[in-house]
Amino acid sequence: MLTPEAPRGCPLCPRLVAYRMENRAAHPDWWNDPAPSFGDPNARLLVAGLAPGRTGANRTGRPFTGDHAGWLLYDTLKKTGFARGDYDARPDDGLELVDCMITNAVRCAPPGNKPTPAEEATCRPFLVDRLAALPRLQVIVTLGDVSRRNVLKTLGLPGTAIPPGHGVEGQAGPYRLINSYHCSRLNTNTGRLTAEMFEDIFRRAKAMLT
Repeated sequence: MLTPEAPRGCPLCPRLVAYRMENRAAHPDWWNDPAPSFGDPNARLLVAGLAPGRTGANRTGRPFTGDHAGWLLYDTLKKTGFARGDYDARPDDGLELVDCMITNAVRCAPPGNKPTPAEEATCRPFLVDRLAALPRLQVIVTLGDVSRRNVLKTLGLPGTAIPPGHGVEGQAGPYRLINSYHCSRLNTNTGRLTAEMFEDIFRRAKAMLT
């Protein structure tokens, strides 16, 4: 039986569990658990991030919801036809994804936004099953090079099978993979990633769908 989502209270990574407990003690009204994937179960496009942000998905329970990165991501998905409705940084805002699903390689928020390689490996079976549970999946957009490496390893490939860099693409098993710079505040505020650059990634992804 496929288990594409980590259960609430997942005990597998002690450091991440301790961080969840620390956040729960300070903010008992937050989600403070593994963030499940969000989107269309018949999606042909999967967007893969690295891990929930502490004040984003760890707070709200929905990927890229409640932090800076979500505004650009969901606005771009709407512009390129992969989302409809209004994004209001709340999991109950009514936003829907169309032919698209969003997930993370690591499902729990890590301290400093940096999971360890062991935590990435421990969480990988959930990503394996997430891919297997998308019967129409054709294209994967990875947000950042750590996400790219994790997706490649999930598919049984070396993390170097497709080189790093914004806009780099290649064949990853049965899927086409496109890597993007992460839509983080750091990258957008410094101009490393512009809205136009990000939108181009998703227009390219859409053009690949058959």
